Amino acid sequence: MEQKRFLKNIEFSQVIELASLVDYADGQVVSRTLAQGKPLSVTLFAFAEGEEISTHSSPGDALVYILDGEAEVTIGEQKYIVRQGEAIVMPNNIPHGLIARKRFKMLLLVVFSLT
Repeated sequence: MEQKRFLKNIEFSQVIELASLVDYADGQVVSRTLAQGKPLSVTLFAFAEGEEISTHSSPGDALVYILDGEAEVTIGEQKYIVRQGEAIVMPNNIPHGLIARKRFKMLLLVVFSLT
């Protein structure tokens, strides 16, 4: 019987450096979805310097973990500088966005309500 997999686009039963799973590309945001749906979405991103995700809202709480580089994260009216090894949570239904002050890679976890 084949085992059902809940993650995709990633090797199983191997030690992996997450940052190596997405490559930088000039003038682009590169992404790799590892899981998508409710209650959880998991995506890796690589942002070229100056690239951004414009301000938007989400029904889920979003945790951003910076794997490499540096990002400016806006939550509501507040701006934060988040660097390699640091994380920030963007609360649901609050406008937020990101811009690459320097190129950066991040792991994004979005947790949604099941109700």
